[in-house]
Amino acid sequence: MKHYQIKYNNYKIVWVLFFFVSNFLIAQNKELFSKELYFHNNDTLNYRLLLPKNFSEEKEYPLVLFLHGRGEQGNDNETQLVHGSKLFLENYSKDEFPAIIIFPQCPKDDYWANVKRDYSKNGLKKFKYKRLGKPTKSMKLIMDLMEDLTKKAYVKKDQIYVGGLSMGGMGTFEIINRKPEMFAAAFPICGGGNPKSVRRYTNKIALWVFQGGNDDVVDPYFSLSMVTALRKKGANVKFTYFENDNHNSWDSTFSEPDLLPWLFSNIKNKK
Repeated sequence: MKHYQIKYNNYKIVWVLFFFVSNFLIAQNKELFSKELYFHNNDTLNYRLLLPKNFSEEKEYPLVLFLHGRGEQGNDNETQLVHGSKLFLENYSKDEFPAIIIFPQCPKDDYWANVKRDYSKNGLKKFKYKRLGKPTKSMKLIMDLMEDLTKKAYVKKDQIYVGGLSMGGMGTFEIINRKPEMFAAAFPICGGGNPKSVRRYTNKIALWVFQGGNDDVVDPYFSLSMVTALRKKGANVKFTYFENDNHNSWDSTFSEPDLLPWLFSNIKNKK
């Protein structure tokens, strides 16, 4: 009995060590994302930047913008890497799809999308999306940053992509509405938007929408209404519905083996 207990304790020690070592390695890998600041007029945007292996300004690379959710808001220029960074770090390690990756951070007193939010005791439940209107300060900064980056000679102008989760999923729908000429493909996760706005980017941008069926933070209705509106317009849209997922459907999304191959297969038609 004592021998069994010793083995069990050793197993626990090994597991704890593995847990801390894994987290340490993940934290170390995240440092591959350099800390950057974008200044425009009197405003500042925090963002993290991951360049491809052996990056050269003499070559051209796709550019991916990823928008975090409400839980990762702040000004530490770190929290935005909690969800999604692992997907791109693994791709960096494999060097399968060399690309420039941008993770901006939204302050806690702002929002990516121009949407009216109804707070209740049970959390965010109701959203009213404007068709366009004035962008938030953070969205304006992102658009300005993207305009500057896409002028660089090393950025492939026909392979610019955007994705995001929750608040970032809403931001994804919003930025492709505001910049339909910029993006080749987008993947909003548990987000939403104004269905009347889809005509601005129908057949201009390839979309893959992801949603959890048990989402109790952002109702599945919002993703479904966007997909329905897009399909009515004959848009190029894929839809994956994780029936048993709650709001964290991004975990299932990032485990989708075809996500990055699909994303980088899309080339913007400039005609």
